[in-house]
Amino acid sequence: MAEQKKQQEQDLNQLLKVRREKLADLQANGKDPFKIVKYDVTHHSQEIKDHFEELENQTVTIAGRMMSKRVMGKASFCHVQDLEGSIQSYVARDSLGEEAYKDFKKLDVGDVIGIRGEVFRTKTGEISIHASEVTLLSKSLQILPEKFHGLTNTDLRYRQRYVDLIMNPEVKDTFIKRSKILSAIRTYLAGEGFMEVETPMLVSNAGGAAARPFETHFNALDEDLKLRISLELYLKRLIVGGLEKVYEIGRVFRNEGLDTRHNPEFTLMELYQAYTDYHGMMDLTENLYRYVAQTVLGTTKIVYNGIEMDLGKPFERITMLDAVKKYSGVDFNEIHTLEEARAAADEHHVAYEERHKKGDILNLFFEEFVEDHLIQPTFVMDHPVEISPLTKKKPDNPDYVERFEFFMNGWEMANAYSELNDPIDQRERFKAQEELLAQGDEEANTTDEDFMHALELGMPPTGGIGFGIDRMCMLLTDSQAIRDVLLFPTMKSMGAAKNEANNAAQSAPVEKTVEKAIAEVKETYDFSNVEVEPLFKDMVDFDTFSKSDFRAVKVKECEAVPKSKKLLKFVLDDGSGVDRVILSGIHDYYEPEFLVGKTLLAITNLPPRKMMGIDSCGMIISATHLVEGREGLNVLILDDKIPAGAKLY
Repeated sequence: MAEQKKQQEQDLNQLLKVRREKLADLQANGKDPFKIVKYDVTHHSQEIKDHFEELENQTVTIAGRMMSKRVMGKASFCHVQDLEGSIQSYVARDSLGEEAYKDFKKLDVGDVIGIRGEVFRTKTGEISIHASEVTLLSKSLQILPEKFHGLTNTDLRYRQRYVDLIMNPEVKDTFIKRSKILSAIRTYLAGEGFMEVETPMLVSNAGGAAARPFETHFNALDEDLKLRISLELYLKRLIVGGLEKVYEIGRVFRNEGLDTRHNPEFTLMELYQAYTDYHGMMDLTENLYRYVAQTVLGTTKIVYNGIEMDLGKPFERITMLDAVKKYSGVDFNEIHTLEEARAAADEHHVAYEERHKKGDILNLFFEEFVEDHLIQPTFVMDHPVEISPLTKKKPDNPDYVERFEFFMNGWEMANAYSELNDPIDQRERFKAQEELLAQGDEEANTTDEDFMHALELGMPPTGGIGFGIDRMCMLLTDSQAIRDVLLFPTMKSMGAAKNEANNAAQSAPVEKTVEKAIAEVKETYDFSNVEVEPLFKDMVDFDTFSKSDFRAVKVKECEAVPKSKKLLKFVLDDGSGVDRVILSGIHDYYEPEFLVGKTLLAITNLPPRKMMGIDSCGMIISATHLVEGREGLNVLILDDKIPAGAKLY
């Protein structure tokens, strides 16, 4: 196997060498493709096919990447791929000329070429171009993969999206649709009188959402700043300023986990409209989704993962109280105290924290029992005040607020409020958030004094909403993961040393090469300030300990547990033939993607323990230590040669 791999590498290196030699030969003969600065394209591939009757026997020029080539003596065929698809070209020596035909035969799959010729249909019926001129526009010095899809290449596809776009037409189609979705949103909102604006990404106070921000430093002012987690507080300032309908589509940044629906930077749209409330936002959402689906897909019925969702029908509207009662059987109208709420949670195995109040526990019930049922478009209204610090209370029931979340496919797609415009109430809400921050809630807000000043000038009654654009694109393109609708998703660096080398190269003088920087990076370990837990003095009975079943397990799947900051959910091959699920609180130290495929150590004969409503059947073994009072953790990763189910002694 090793010998075969070595031979493949040698063959690849030889092919790459040949391509460079071809380029050198072209340059030596005055045919350097990289000196060409433009090429006049008259048509695209699909356009020619769609308008064949008009274009037959007409001269056209196309340009794109050559994806195949068949040389057959005096005549050849090739396929050229452009933005719209692929088209065949018939290349004959008699049409091109002997010298030009020799040059064509030396072209490689992957080269970018321009073709001029007449449109015709071959004997087999394929619409083609009879080439009279072939121009090499860019020499490909790398080799395209024969296939670039499948689970084994998922990581590489995301890292090298440019190759993914070349090799997989459906991927290109997804991102063309994404662009059309954004265009349709803007068109609809412009028709409704909304103004698109832009607000700061670097902020001193990252507010407007419950999320942990990224932090950075601005050297010129010697000031710490944060990347925004929301668009809300600046857009509300504009409502105060008299801009009655505003929206922004922009990147926001949240220092949280990676999974199939979350990326640390993502596209959010928030809009605010003066003189309306959350009912107005429901109407806008319903009409916007219908318009976008009809414009981009040509239908209001969409299919995601085999399930049809109908945007043409009126969206269901239900309160959170009624939804929890419907799907869990628990009526929070009959629960009046925190103690009663905790008792209900204990009875229904809903995990909560000491700081959680009655409204928080209602929300935990909603997450546990309701969300997965909300497949068709649904507005869940009237949330508890405890989880809605920026929302106006319901006049007839101040324990709840005028807020809704829009759900489809069991996902939250949008979040909307009748915005809080009482500055005294708002200051009290900020104060409550700061108390949570002091208790260790890293997602809590702090008081934004400039925003408070704006609010004290007077903000009209306002409806506001935030849309997750990436999730909208996932649903409308039937994409299974958020990374499938992000051109360049966040990925773990390929290696700490390589990352440090890149940083060193970027900050070093120009003449320093990456290779030199890599050579200078040496991974060192300093254990002088590391604390480890003292050895236990109490002896454990050997027979009792020996009953612990330590097994090698292979990580088949790993994902963040929704609504949990720390828990990762592992689906493991333990050698038994039945998948084992174990939850482990190591998300602060590892992203799920890194652990997929790894061989870990686990105790497999512990009784199931319910965590966040999920049975965890065992324990992943990690090593912990302290550095300056902060815990460090390393999960024990075993050699992949150890098979799943191997018992460790």
